[in-house]
Amino acid sequence: MTETPKVWRFFRAGGFDQVKIETASDLLELEQLNQKLWVALSCPVKGLQFDERTLSLIDTDQDGHVRAPELLAAIDWAVDRLIDPEILVQPQECLRVSHLRDDEVGRALAEQARQLLADLGKAEFDPLTVADVEQAQTRFMVRLHTAWEDACPANLPLGEKTPDGYLTLQKVAGKLDDYYLRCRILAFEGKESAEIVTEAQYQAVFSSSSVAREALLEWPLARVDPMGRLPLTEGLNPAWAGVMASFRTQVVAPLLGECTTLGESEWTQLKDAFAEFSAWQEACPVDTENETVRDLEKLVRLVRDLLILANNFVSFKAFYTRTGQAIFQAGTLYLDSRSCELCITVNDPARHALLANLSNICLVYCDCVRAGQKTTIAAAFTDGDSDQLRVGRNGVFYDAKGRDWDATITRIIEQPISLRQAFWSPYKKMVRAISDQFEKFASSRAKAIDDKLVGSATLASKNAAGGASPVAQQAFDVGKFAGIFAAIGMAVGAIGTALASVAVGLFSLALWQIPFVFLGVLLLISGPSLLLAWFKLHSRTLGPILDANGWAINARAKINLPFGASLTQLAQLPPNAERTLTDPFAEKERSPWVYVVWGAVAVMVVVMLWVMRMGAH
Repeated sequence: MTETPKVWRFFRAGGFDQVKIETASDLLELEQLNQKLWVALSCPVKGLQFDERTLSLIDTDQDGHVRAPELLAAIDWAVDRLIDPEILVQPQECLRVSHLRDDEVGRALAEQARQLLADLGKAEFDPLTVADVEQAQTRFMVRLHTAWEDACPANLPLGEKTPDGYLTLQKVAGKLDDYYLRCRILAFEGKESAEIVTEAQYQAVFSSSSVAREALLEWPLARVDPMGRLPLTEGLNPAWAGVMASFRTQVVAPLLGECTTLGESEWTQLKDAFAEFSAWQEACPVDTENETVRDLEKLVRLVRDLLILANNFVSFKAFYTRTGQAIFQAGTLYLDSRSCELCITVNDPARHALLANLSNICLVYCDCVRAGQKTTIAAAFTDGDSDQLRVGRNGVFYDAKGRDWDATITRIIEQPISLRQAFWSPYKKMVRAISDQFEKFASSRAKAIDDKLVGSATLASKNAAGGASPVAQQAFDVGKFAGIFAAIGMAVGAIGTALASVAVGLFSLALWQIPFVFLGVLLLISGPSLLLAWFKLHSRTLGPILDANGWAINARAKINLPFGASLTQLAQLPPNAERTLTDPFAEKERSPWVYVVWGAVAVMVVVMLWVMRMGAH
């Protein structure tokens, strides 16, 4: 019997087809979907608006990225432990004991789940949430420590002082074993004495006071005795004298009485007295992660997060259908009477901008500060214009949790934002250039006049101080300025002649042709800017922005004009808002006679040009 192939459903958004992931069958069959149809093949573990702990549990090789095979493995892992795969796509954020399979793995998870529920004071049928399992490892270790403490031996050699005595005994145990071993070797060789250190070790002690103690710590506790009697009061290694004094007071005296030497048999007796306590101490549970408890936490997280991750990895459903925030959207930036919803967190703006510039999207990098914390975002401006976007401008950034941050622009990637901006861009540049030239000219003239006045005042003060008579003011020389006046007159005449020629040329055309002339001039000026902007606006893509942040985007995730307009909202009055058009501080209106005069002049010019045209015919 042939198996019926999976019928995939797709929706088109961003200029490409994206798969719908809504059922358990969709998740289970993802490994059969060609990865060329996936939107992303990898995403970073950090820097997303998604539970980092969940991503780290899916990231089995712990390289900081979740890749397609790891996502597929997480799906299979969860399905193998659940009684029904539909649990992964149900609108729930919890796991119940009844959801687990009745096999060896499932029973182990169920046992841990019941124990955790008991610790939380819940019944077996109550659900386990992510908040519950976040402390599962801690509670597991608490249970182990409690059981270990309950197993403490009843007969302690030193009573309440046993832990302190055992700690002191452990400090000297290695040196005592070493001493008695040396004694046995000396007795075996039949020698009465032996050098306890080499000549090099002896010289090292006296070579430098800074290394003397470190060298002495390696020496034996005392001179080796073939009889195996360790002195406890005199003849001890100076580096160990203090610890041995505590050992004698806390351990030897309470158990063996006051004695000045300690034999190997007595040392063995002391170790045997602490043997049961030592075994209990060695059984102390180590704070390591329990695999079964970790698996329980992972399963609860996957039940909550797996479907959301798939719809932000295999497809970008939330982003392109505008039904919620994508996991890469850090929040919303309010600046320049706009709200920008495509904001992502970046670590290195300079490095990010190198690749993100290929997106053809105007990006504004902002440093955001809040209560001593700092983060950097890149906000996409996809509607309006960039005339007022300047480094240093301030705004407010609201993160995904609704917290407000002070945002300051630190870097801007200039790209066309709209066709409207592209149309007016040449004229704005021309006005800006003329304005800059006038400002420079005015500034230079003002400086020249100021310098001249200062110079004149200085000269006058010097002449007055020296008793010299002031220089007579020179008379105005008309001949000197005749050339300047002539040049100005010629310039005005040339401009007037040019304007007259243009006017004559226009009125030599039919009336219906004149609008096309103006349209042609506008296209000549704004056409190149419009054409370049049109190509860039129609090639805007999300890929480079996310790739620069550690993603591996597999699709041409376009951001066209309508979708871009939805990502950047311009300021608009609310519906049915009342508006008063009277501005008390508006500029005063000109007298109506001014418009009458200018209208009469325009009519006279038109009549004169018409007469000239008729006369020419």
